[in-house]
Amino acid sequence: MTPKPPPRISAEDAAALVRSGDWVDYGVTLGQPDLFDRALAARRDELRGVRLRGNFTMRPRAVVEADPTGEHFAWLSWHFSAWDRKQHDLGRASYIPMNFGEAPDYYRRFVERVDLACIKTAPMDEHGFFNFGPCCTYLKAMTERAKVLVVETCPSFPVVHGEQAAVHASEVDFVIEGPDEPLPEIANPPATEVDRRVAALVAAEVEPGACLQVGIGAMPSAVCQGLREAGIRDLGVHTEMLVDSLLDLHEAGLVTGAHKRLNPFQMIFTFAAGSRRLYEFLHRNPVAQTYPVDYTNLPHNIQQNDRVISINSTTQIDLQGQAASESSGHRHISGTGGQAQFVRGAYASRGGKSFICLSSVYERNGRRESRIVPCLTPGNVVTTTRTDVMYVVTEHGIANLKGLSVPERAKALIALAHPDFRESLEREARECGLVPRAFY
Repeated sequence: MTPKPPPRISAEDAAALVRSGDWVDYGVTLGQPDLFDRALAARRDELRGVRLRGNFTMRPRAVVEADPTGEHFAWLSWHFSAWDRKQHDLGRASYIPMNFGEAPDYYRRFVERVDLACIKTAPMDEHGFFNFGPCCTYLKAMTERAKVLVVETCPSFPVVHGEQAAVHASEVDFVIEGPDEPLPEIANPPATEVDRRVAALVAAEVEPGACLQVGIGAMPSAVCQGLREAGIRDLGVHTEMLVDSLLDLHEAGLVTGAHKRLNPFQMIFTFAAGSRRLYEFLHRNPVAQTYPVDYTNLPHNIQQNDRVISINSTTQIDLQGQAASESSGHRHISGTGGQAQFVRGAYASRGGKSFICLSSVYERNGRRESRIVPCLTPGNVVTTTRTDVMYVVTEHGIANLKGLSVPERAKALIALAHPDFRESLEREARECGLVPRAFY
């Protein structure tokens, strides 16, 4: 017998439940509501000080764009997308620092108020469950905390198997029936020659039977392409984000998960974002399993698999090995996400390796600047500490910093810098005492 569905409600009536000063949660990536968002934005002039939490926004939010002064709605994000970053630059968004793998615990222990949560889900199934699709992350913990829970259903949402992958009708207060609209997609930018050179260095370190964590972007995609071209077999996947480049490896027959100790033969992830092809692959596919982020991202789970390979990018690294991956000075760019936790989990894995990847230079105001620097830009946030960083990779080489003294680290990193900057880096390293005379 199919359980009784929750009451239906219009988006306008759901938005009418919000009061000035409320805390409202919008969920994650593809799972942020659209009908409710537009209806709440239409109430702008009636409300003051409504604070909304989101995460990696993939479509513009009407509540933010309808309120340029920010007196009605405050947008707070656990991780910035390009859209979130633009709003932050305009003074209309703020970041909430977190280790992504701790997010469910944040909601259960530290987030004091969720007055209303509205998230997008698949329509209710025959057992009374609304599936979170490719957005599992911390949603179960968040829905438990919500005083009022509204789901906005989307028929095109993939139904994804896994743990804590759905919320039951008995826990849902209202349902907004949404249209069958295409889901937002993310395309990887084309790989540059620098990306390909970095990818080749990383791919050479990956053994058959390794377990992969990669993110989105041209450089991680290029690494997966390198693994595919090399024919590295029996790979496993235990990752935060499932992306198209991992699907490519699976379709090439190189991902089997046969050597995984945790969830063997399954691709494990907490959220997915990419192409329509990826979403179609996930739909009711038992080989791809979604788990809450405190399962996928906590180091003591990651390390249970052997030969974990963690591949992440950074924007700046100093000569002691501190990786600043989420800001440019005081300008926030992305977020901590799972970088620090996967770096630690990979290191603790038997035979595991973590890679922090970056291009050696970037263009700024028409000038070429080094990403490897004596000291981080003032205001830059350290994402991965110098004691946690393992392999650093640029197009000029690869270095393992584990066990190296500060002078040895500085010299190893200078060797990875662009040749045009090595002399000045060596001089500054000596002047600030990082490299004493015995190491010249």
